Amino acid sequence: MIVRVYGSLNDFLPLARRQVAFLVRFAGPRSVKDLIEGIGVPHPEVDLVLVDGESVRFDYIVTDADRIAVFPTFGSLDIAEITQVRPTPLATVRFVLDGHLGKLARRLRLVGLDAICPAGADDDELAELAARDDRILLTRDRALLKRGAVKYGYFVRQTDAHQQLVEVLRHFGPLVLAPFSRCLRCNAELHEVSKASITSALPPMTRQHYDRFQACRGCGQVYWPGSHWKRLTRAVEAAIGEAR
Repeated sequence: MIVRVYGSLNDFLPLARRQVAFLVRFAGPRSVKDLIEGIGVPHPEVDLVLVDGESVRFDYIVTDADRIAVFPTFGSLDIAEITQVRPTPLATVRFVLDGHLGKLARRLRLVGLDAICPAGADDDELAELAARDDRILLTRDRALLKRGAVKYGYFVRQTDAHQQLVEVLRHFGPLVLAPFSRCLRCNAELHEVSKASITSALPPMTRQHYDRFQACRGCGQVYWPGSHWKRLTRAVEAAIGEAR
């Protein structure tokens, strides 16, 4: 059969197969999902599969004579009425990240997005958590994304944490952002607290110079606009600006 992969899905192919049609041979019955993942493309990144010009589901059984076209998410073209592989859109965008993306998780929380990164979770646990809670799995592990339980997922291309944040905001945007509304440690929401209620827990200089405080509803961590605030604000503004 002849296969052609389009757009960003070419990131998963060897150079010789990028942006060109190529021949794929196989033995025995095989679904188009197995075929696509067999050439290296994780199924959660696929938004449309055409066989001889007709949209098919992932369980379509391929034949030797098929011509298959595989497409990533469409940015400006609405294909909701055509695609048969796109899962039901999530009502709320929430993420789960593998342990190698801990810095990205903190940056996603910094802009107000729900992003958990379970310490020590293995691939089975991450896939199960993503499926159970309808979270988008972010990872740089292709094998993890190929697991059947994963409906929503994305392979993060960048390796620098700031650029990873820009990439995720750009790919899933536009998103409703609320910077400095989540705990960087545990991901729970923050709420305003009075200075009087936490005075005994504050360092002397902080108690003297700051009057506005937030506390985490989960772990109790207290935040205030200290010397790091301007740096974090610049980082947030830069990432949002670059994503646009």
